[in-house]
Amino acid sequence: MDIWVVVAGALVGFVVGLTGMGGGALMTPILVLVFGVTPLTAVSSDLLAALVMKPIGGGVHIRKGTVHTPVVRWLVIGSVPSAFLGAVILDVMAGPDFAERMKIFLGATLIVASSAMALRALLGRRREQNVIDTSIPMAQRARVRPLLTLCIGVFGGLIVGLTSVGSGSLMIVGLMLLYPGLTTSELVGTDLVQAIPLVGAAALGHLLFGSVEFGLTFALLIGGIPAVWFGAHLSSKAANSFVRPALMSVLLLSGIKLVGGSNGVLLAGVVISVIAVISMSRRGAIAERVELEKLEPVR
Repeated sequence: MDIWVVVAGALVGFVVGLTGMGGGALMTPILVLVFGVTPLTAVSSDLLAALVMKPIGGGVHIRKGTVHTPVVRWLVIGSVPSAFLGAVILDVMAGPDFAERMKIFLGATLIVASSAMALRALLGRRREQNVIDTSIPMAQRARVRPLLTLCIGVFGGLIVGLTSVGSGSLMIVGLMLLYPGLTTSELVGTDLVQAIPLVGAAALGHLLFGSVEFGLTFALLIGGIPAVWFGAHLSSKAANSFVRPALMSVLLLSGIKLVGGSNGVLLAGVVISVIAVISMSRRGAIAERVELEKLEPVR
């Protein structure tokens, strides 16, 4: 067992616990770019690890009652078959240059995922300005839109089946746009719970048609499971104000590297990322300070 893979699993698990963001978008490029794992093996092994870790967060939200069950149902109807189909498509695409093509597709997906995370942050700030009346039942605040919800499930499931990326970065943005009446906690809970059968279908597909390396999966779980718990207990807005933009930057740069971007493009990405991290971190810190000032008693 490679101890550094355990460390990588712990790092990703900690970030997932701290921010609530999906780990597939971070773990898969680390396995490919740092450890030299083939893209298919990285995706297959990461999905199997995610299948074990997803229920940890989902169970918490089920107990809290922050899950919109009808939305989950429609998402799962679309995502489960399409996630399994993603693994089948990868098997059909296998060929001499398959690894290179998959690397490019994975890179493009990461670039889109980083953009989706930035959009999620923007939408989140706007949502904070609108007060959601939680005394109104969830089913009334967010009436189910079956067809569009099904489409989100189909699209997200297919991308997860192909790349292991998307359940925590792409699909939740669609839910934010479609269901503005849900609180942030309800959005995260709904997304986490629907991701369990989604990842299960994708993992099954990769067990049958992919390239799962059980030793790699085991190492990821040894580091990831305790780190997720630890990160969740340290979660705070102050930490998220830096970690989230930094994570977006890592995904963007990883995506550029995987698609074969030149050094000039990579350097431009670094500059843009540094500026974005500093800007978003300062805004997050200011928002945190304003919130604390509101809570301080008037003397």
